[in-house]
Amino acid sequence: MATAAAAATPVYCVCREPYDVSRFMIECDICKDWFHGSCVGVEEHHAVDIDLYHCPNCAVLHGPSLMKKRRNWHRHDYTELDDGSKPVQAGTRTFVKQLRARSFPSADEVILKMHGSQLTQRYLEKHGFDVPIMVPKLDGLGLRLPPPTFSVLDVERYVGGDKVIDVIDVARQADSKMKLHNYIKYFTNPDRPKVLNVISLEFSDTKMSELVEVPDIARKLSWVENYWPDDSVFPKPFVQKYCLMGVQDSYTDFHIDFGGTSVWYHVLWGEKIFYLIKPTDENLALYESWSSSVTQSEVYFGDKVDKCYKCVVKQGHTLFVPTGWIHAVLTSQDCMAFGGNFLHNLNIGMQLRCYEMEKRLKTPDLFKFPFFEAICWFVAKNLLETLKELREDGFQPPSYLVQGVKALLTALKLWMKKEVSTSGFVCCFGCTLALCRSNRRFLSLSYFRLFFC
Repeated sequence: MATAAAAATPVYCVCREPYDVSRFMIECDICKDWFHGSCVGVEEHHAVDIDLYHCPNCAVLHGPSLMKKRRNWHRHDYTELDDGSKPVQAGTRTFVKQLRARSFPSADEVILKMHGSQLTQRYLEKHGFDVPIMVPKLDGLGLRLPPPTFSVLDVERYVGGDKVIDVIDVARQADSKMKLHNYIKYFTNPDRPKVLNVISLEFSDTKMSELVEVPDIARKLSWVENYWPDDSVFPKPFVQKYCLMGVQDSYTDFHIDFGGTSVWYHVLWGEKIFYLIKPTDENLALYESWSSSVTQSEVYFGDKVDKCYKCVVKQGHTLFVPTGWIHAVLTSQDCMAFGGNFLHNLNIGMQLRCYEMEKRLKTPDLFKFPFFEAICWFVAKNLLETLKELREDGFQPPSYLVQGVKALLTALKLWMKKEVSTSGFVCCFGCTLALCRSNRRFLSLSYFRLFFC
């Protein structure tokens, strides 16, 4: 029976393998058979450029595949006729040229510049982490990185060329999958017909992780580092070590990092330009409206706010962007950068606000902080212990922690009510039971009410 079932399974491509949802495939317009892109030498991002695809067998009789003709340089669909009526879209060649010509107020008006040794947990707890911070040198940061001679070829050597990565076709602002080896081949080729950008290569589970230590401040503040239990039923989120490889003119449109995380960026070589917008109530409302608009790609968000600041991050500089800051990024020259995301206690309310906005915008889970609600319960358990200890010792908790726990309490209550009303089973309670099973105590919101009601 097993043999008969296997024989009945449809197979495809020159490799005659069953369908695999994780692998890109393309249909031949002549024989109507399907082929893995990797088997016939067609990358996923190239498929959109093909008008009629001819597989290797059909190409013998019918000639090579026919490609689409470019009709403009300012639209994601470059086959649209350029009649002058359609606006420029983000990421296109015309857009990047216009962006480079724009004038912006300098980010020096809002960012702090300091030595790495000054950027401590005690400093941020006292002064807050509400504006971007630039550290011009590595000294004192506790940040360990490869030398500036480290190349994209070295990335392939440490990560593995067969690793499938997410690649952004910048002119179309579209994602596709690609083997790292093929991207490195593209990056090292001076003839680049497209602008392809890599910003989400998380390498914590690779040999390259041994070469990188995140900044001390990010590690000390991180919820994942401080509160994620070793015996959790959920896998630990890997969001702290990213390698970003972008060619000149790569552009990432305005966004807020997932879950309202703060982020650190270090430019190993090359240069990046950040366009920074404060997370005021007005700006956040405008951002949400813009993000949900069908014309989002045609409207430069920097024009909708009072001020959009330009921040140039040069080789050797490290930029820390706090919770909720809206930002876009232009790679002004070929660049390799390292970065990471972290949640923390200093801006709990804003982190929750960003997460709720993601839910309203129906952000796919792939682009959200992994197990965000679960980690909020883990944090709640630990903050409960902190508050109880402070109370027993006769100390008042710092104001940022009081405000943060109030926001967290509101969110936990809201999530529980929604779970009860929609499913009759409170998933969050299940998470809490799992995280608290080590001390046999169930975390109750009533404990928080002792402090805040």
